[in-house]
Amino acid sequence: MLNQVDTIRVVLLDVDGVLTAGGLGYGTGTDEHKVFHARDGHAIKLAIAAGLRVGVVSGRDGDAIMRRARELGCDPVLLGIGDKVAVVQQWLDQVGLDWPQVAFVGDDLPDLSCVKKAGLGVAVADAAHGLARHADHVTRVAGGCGAVADLLTDLCRLQGRASQAGATLHG
Repeated sequence: MLNQVDTIRVVLLDVDGVLTAGGLGYGTGTDEHKVFHARDGHAIKLAIAAGLRVGVVSGRDGDAIMRRARELGCDPVLLGIGDKVAVVQQWLDQVGLDWPQVAFVGDDLPDLSCVKKAGLGVAVADAAHGLARHADHVTRVAGGCGAVADLLTDLCRLQGRASQAGATLHG
């Protein structure tokens, strides 16, 4: 159930298991291979165009994540984070927002503290049980398979933002 959606001003996304299916692909170089779902990217762009702020928060760092976040216009982009709550709190203080204005989307236990603290804590459909049971909302779609689009579609519709983007997020 999407509760208190009117207060949400920013959606913060974990990366591995949320924007990707959670697998880590390694090649012969130092870069990781990441696969992002195009539907999530489209929904992020439309949500941003409609006035919702969308950012990424990840314990991992890498060129693939940074490149995708920049392509989509994500802000903030907080990578290589150990203590997500502390770093997000610092960012919120800088931009004048509070946790009740945050929707945080996670998939596993490192996201638990942010999911519990956020105004809207969200777990992807295939999230770890220990996270999902504490979430306010669980997406209908698994991480990396359009889960972010699922959430943003509902959130923008409930906030009356979908029409502001000039198109609906889903057909």
